[in-house]
Amino acid sequence: MAESDKKMTLTGLTTLVAVNMMGSGIIMLPTNMAQLGAVSLLSWIFTAIGSMAIAYCFAQCGIFCTRSGGLSAYTEEAHAKSGFFLCSYLYFISLAIANVAVAISAVGYMTAFIPWLGSGAIPLCVGTIGLIWLTILANFGGPSATGRIGAITVWGVIIPVAGLSLIGWFWFDPAILIAAWNPNELPVSEAIAKTIPLTLWAFLGMESAAQATDAVENPKRNVPLACLFGTLGAAVVYVLSTTVIQGIVPNAELANSSAPFAYVYAQMFNPTIGNIIMALAVMACIGSLLGWQFTLAQTAKMTADQDMFPDLFSKASRLGAPIFGMIVCGILQTLMALSTISPNASEQFGKLVSLAAVTNLIPYVTALTGLLVIMYKAGVGPVIYTRNTLVLVVALCYSFYALYACGMEAVFGGTLVLAVGYLFYGVIAKRFASETRAGPGSDGTSSPEKTA
Repeated sequence: MAESDKKMTLTGLTTLVAVNMMGSGIIMLPTNMAQLGAVSLLSWIFTAIGSMAIAYCFAQCGIFCTRSGGLSAYTEEAHAKSGFFLCSYLYFISLAIANVAVAISAVGYMTAFIPWLGSGAIPLCVGTIGLIWLTILANFGGPSATGRIGAITVWGVIIPVAGLSLIGWFWFDPAILIAAWNPNELPVSEAIAKTIPLTLWAFLGMESAAQATDAVENPKRNVPLACLFGTLGAAVVYVLSTTVIQGIVPNAELANSSAPFAYVYAQMFNPTIGNIIMALAVMACIGSLLGWQFTLAQTAKMTADQDMFPDLFSKASRLGAPIFGMIVCGILQTLMALSTISPNASEQFGKLVSLAAVTNLIPYVTALTGLLVIMYKAGVGPVIYTRNTLVLVVALCYSFYALYACGMEAVFGGTLVLAVGYLFYGVIAKRFASETRAGPGSDGTSSPEKTA
């Protein structure tokens, strides 16, 4: 098998980015946003602008920094080896947390077909762990197989969500949207802040292309394009679908729905169509989890290739799949699922999402700041430098605001995770210390300049 046949194309990579973002985030989003009312739709403005700015900056990093490593490589440009490790470590943890959250979400949808899964904490945990291992096994086929499967499962999102964005306007009633605007009478700024973690969760995954550079054909061209195309497409679908559904289903009903897209299709057509949409949602969640498992394994492999994670993560099969690393990732996610076991899927999901967002945002910030050094080394012209810096400011402002909006509990948890990361790096830091370093203290004496 040729080496190029094992790698992912631009279409497959763009699909992976879109699936990672849309596969689970959008399916439950209308219900979560309805808790605050239609005023929450305004948060899309901030998140869409911020996410596009972040994606653009990552694309520019990919153009001017062609080395492998994705976000971690960009971080190292500004923050040295420790930055590479901490970015990879935090991103790895955030993906593992997110995978458990996506699996819980998928099991929640499946309860309509298998009621036993929703009968208590143990069935929910069994279903979650089962889905985690199912998607890990499916990734044993390598990057190209993951891309092909993702190209199929993405229709589980495209059909109900994009379809609603197009045809839902025939059932749209502006009076329903107006009545649902702000039922809790919150200040607009507070409503937006409360919704930012939800909309940010929907956009997490825009960086998936950058994390998979080693498994992509022509990464210098395809990685930046996949980041931009995937994020732009998701933004359009998110805004249209969540707006139209708020104008079809009364807010009180939408806020209590466990399957908002299935519910709206059942109202528009009939319950049978609603069940079909539910099945498509399950397929989309599984596809999303499959894509995240691929990205998680690639992140661990890339870090192991830099001698910062155990070597077993870098060992790949003839199909290009780091099987041993995937198994370790599966064990880690299983432990996370067991440690957060709860009979309340939505509560468990919410806590995991907030923690995943925080541990994801910190690598975003460190990688974004690397763009300044990357442009300096590449010798870009003043026009490009100024334009990219302005976009960078927008991306960083949004990232800091999103961190604040995630709440004190999630930020505290993320800080603890970061502190443990510094401990881990302290253990391996000696691997990167220069053995030939000369200077004060290298031989127990001071330099002549210091003693003069």
